Amino acid sequence: NSPFFPKPPLLPPEQRMVLVACGPFTPSDGVAFEPLSDLLEVVARDRPDVCVLFGPFLDAKHEQVESCQLPGSFPDVFRLCLRTIIDGTRSAGSQLVLVPSLRDVSHDFVYPQPPFALPDLPKEDRAVPAPPKNPQN
Repeated sequence: NSPFFPKPPLLPPEQRMVLVACGPFTPSDGVAFEPLSDLLEVVARDRPDVCVLFGPFLDAKHEQVESCQLPGSFPDVFRLCLRTIIDGTRSAGSQLVLVPSLRDVSHDFVYPQPPFALPDLPKEDRAVPAPPKNPQN
């Protein structure tokens, strides 16, 4: 045993499955969040330990957002998207990490971006700034 080459641990380090996905989570021709539903099916099937989602969650460049043709206000549609994400990751037992985008219509257009202010986010989940420092800590 050398101080420069420490003895390897007897057991392998804990392995974690991390799923990372980037928005937008809506198709270009609607805001029904079908891609988000498809993603949550993968989360339910694969049951990752951590699910890191980068925005935009409700894209400011989306045609229906730009023309204000949404079924509700920007905050209401964002809350619906967020509730869908939380429910989908919670049922899979995944820790959720949310990272904003400069194109999130419901968030500050500054860089670096502060984390989302989400009082309803479960305590085991996190909203982190963009760019994120270390979403695992």
